[in-house]
Amino acid sequence: MTAIPQGRTRRAALVSAICALVVSGTGLTGCSEDPDEGTNGVGKLPAAEIQRKSRAAADSATAVRLSGSVATSGRTYRLDMRLKADGATGSVTAQGATFQLLRIGEQLYLKADAGFWNGADGAGGGKADAAAADKLGGKFVRVPQGDPSYKKFSGFTEKDVLLDGLLTLHGTLATDGHHEQAGTRTIRITGDKGSGGTLDVSLEGTPYPLSLTRAGGAGTLTFGSWGEDFALEKPGKDDTVDYGKQLPTS
Repeated sequence: MTAIPQGRTRRAALVSAICALVVSGTGLTGCSEDPDEGTNGVGKLPAAEIQRKSRAAADSATAVRLSGSVATSGRTYRLDMRLKADGATGSVTAQGATFQLLRIGEQLYLKADAGFWNGADGAGGGKADAAAADKLGGKFVRVPQGDPSYKKFSGFTEKDVLLDGLLTLHGTLATDGHHEQAGTRTIRITGDKGSGGTLDVSLEGTPYPLSLTRAGGAGTLTFGSWGEDFALEKPGKDDTVDYGKQLPTS
C-alpha cells in the first residue's frame, strides 16, 4: 500500500486554513480540495457500484491477508490468515485457544498445543485423552476430509468461500465520506447507515476492500497484501501425525 505523502497532507491542511479565512471574511463557499484528485475514481461512483467493483477486485486477486475478528454461531474467532486459491496458512484463536491452520490443495493440517486437543479450554474436540493429546500437541495434524473437523476448520482457509461470506453489507447502501486505512485513502460505504455494516474501499490503485465492520457487531476485519503470493510448505515427516490414528474413535 502507498502511504500518503507528507506534502499532500500539509497542502490539504493549508488549503483548509485558507478556505476557513476566506469563507469567514467574505461569505464565499466552494473553496476545497477535490478529495478524489489523483485517485482511481471509485469515490465518485454510487455505493452499489463501489461495492460491485470492490467485490470484483477481491474475487480476481490471487491472494490476500485477512486479520481481525468474526463472531458466528455464538463464538468469536480471531483470524490472521493468508489465503490463495490452492491453499492457506495462518492462525485462529477461539475461547483462549490458538491453533495454526495450513492447507495445501485438499490436505488440511492443524497445529495446536496439548491443551487444545485435550479439550481443556473448550476449543478442541474434547474427546482425546491426555496421552493422545500429548502426541498431537505441537505437531501438524493431518485432518481427514471425512472428519467433521475438516469442514469446520477448512472454511477458514478457503479464500473465495470466506470472502463471499464476509464481504456483505445488509440493507440500503450509501457512501459515507472519504477516510484512510493504514495510510491509504479510502471511500466508505455503509448498509443501512452503518447498522448493516461498513466497508472501506481503496481509492489508490485497484479498489480492493481494506476494512470491514460487520453488521450487528459480528466482527471487524482488515484486508491487505492483495495479490502478493506466498509459499506453502508441506510439514516435515517428523512434525506430522495422523489425526485418525491418534484420537480415540469412541
